[in-house]
Amino acid sequence: MIDIGQAEKALGYTFKDKGLLQRALTVASASEDNNQLLEFFGDAILEFIVSERIFSEGGSEGELTERRKTLVSDVALTPVSEKLGLDKLLIFGKNDSNNKKAIPSAYEAACAAIYLDGGMDAVKNFVLSTLDFSAVTTVVNYKGKLQELLQGAGKPIPEYNHTDIGNAHKHIFEVKISLFDKTFIGEADSVKQAEQLAAKNALEYIEEKGLR
Repeated sequence: MIDIGQAEKALGYTFKDKGLLQRALTVASASEDNNQLLEFFGDAILEFIVSERIFSEGGSEGELTERRKTLVSDVALTPVSEKLGLDKLLIFGKNDSNNKKAIPSAYEAACAAIYLDGGMDAVKNFVLSTLDFSAVTTVVNYKGKLQELLQGAGKPIPEYNHTDIGNAHKHIFEVKISLFDKTFIGEADSVKQAEQLAAKNALEYIEEKGLR
């Protein structure tokens, strides 16, 4: 069980149906009553809200599509979800605590849960108050940054190995890279995003350990 009060405080929303909140933060490995369908629905709701928000800014269809893709990507949603503390509230099954994909998915599931509980105005308020629309201009290319760091240190560039660990309804790509006798993993709904997350995890380890 999660601390409902803490979770509601993190989201800035009080649920009438507390079960929806519990479900939104339950990973598939922990229970059959999990957040997979909420994640699916929340992804669509989030795309609509972001599309409506950036529509008035102008630009071509291609430019707006790329901007939306960046804002709702796993790379962008992971720090948003972590800032809210959702990564600490998730309910995992045994041996699944390193499931990085669950962190951005929790934000999407929360969007669906808030919509189902309080309607469109409630979820719009949540998204517009938590999503950083300026982040699109400052997205870090973690893969490029890692490559630059390794080349500067005279070290080889790691090979990015990817596997589709999703299902017929949704692709989820797992990317692994090996550095310093450790394996770093990124999971996302595109290979490109998964590579960025794997590189981000490697960079954080290098910074933490002071390796070069």
